Amino acid sequence: MKDNLTIIVPLYNEEENIDRLNKELNAFLKISLVDSQVLFINDGSSDNSEELIKKICEANDRFKLISFKGNYGLSAAIKAGFDNAKTSLVGYIDADLQTNPEDFNLLLKEINNNDLVTGVRTSRKDSIIKNISSLIANTIRKVFTNDKMDDTGCPLKIIRSDFAKKIPMFKGIHRFLPAMVLLQKGRVTQVSVRHYPRIAGKAKFGFFNRLTGPLIDCFAYLWMKKKYINYQIKENE
Repeated sequence: MKDNLTIIVPLYNEEENIDRLNKELNAFLKISLVDSQVLFINDGSSDNSEELIKKICEANDRFKLISFKGNYGLSAAIKAGFDNAKTSLVGYIDADLQTNPEDFNLLLKEINNNDLVTGVRTSRKDSIIKNISSLIANTIRKVFTNDKMDDTGCPLKIIRSDFAKKIPMFKGIHRFLPAMVLLQKGRVTQVSVRHYPRIAGKAKFGFFNRLTGPLIDCFAYLWMKKKYINYQIKENE
């Protein structure tokens, strides 16, 4: 059976990026190495994002939308995408387009031998403060998880759906997706991808929540790892 892909796009107040997002995702669908579709998760936007996405979905049956009643956060949006995807693969990209949907093909080339492929942002176009805080957060996470991934905050990933759907979600778990696949005895790898400056909208994370959030989440991960149950069925009659 051939793989197919659902691209999950969480968004919160990204109306200034919607038109460009539509164009970039449509361009990728034409060149994707596998049959692909897009699932937008509107995380309680208070601007015009929802109405703009609805118009896009009405014009293209490969685009779908799920809207939350409130703002529940990135991890909840990703989980909703995992729960509702019906394809063998799920991908994830941020609506700010600081990564390029075309680079999903770089990840797809590696997924046959892996259960999760994550991007690593090269030549990052963020501020010095943002780069430093991300470096510190990634270093802390690697010490706690030993996942050997350099940039789990990169918003460009592809995961096999059967692994994604078994990830127990909690707030902040989006930083630990490779580690959670490793807990399932899965295979993970990373691939260099392009990175761009944000040209519209506002960043949703500041300096302190880039550091304190990951540190607190590391302790949540350790608790999860200690309690985690992984099983495989040998026979089912």
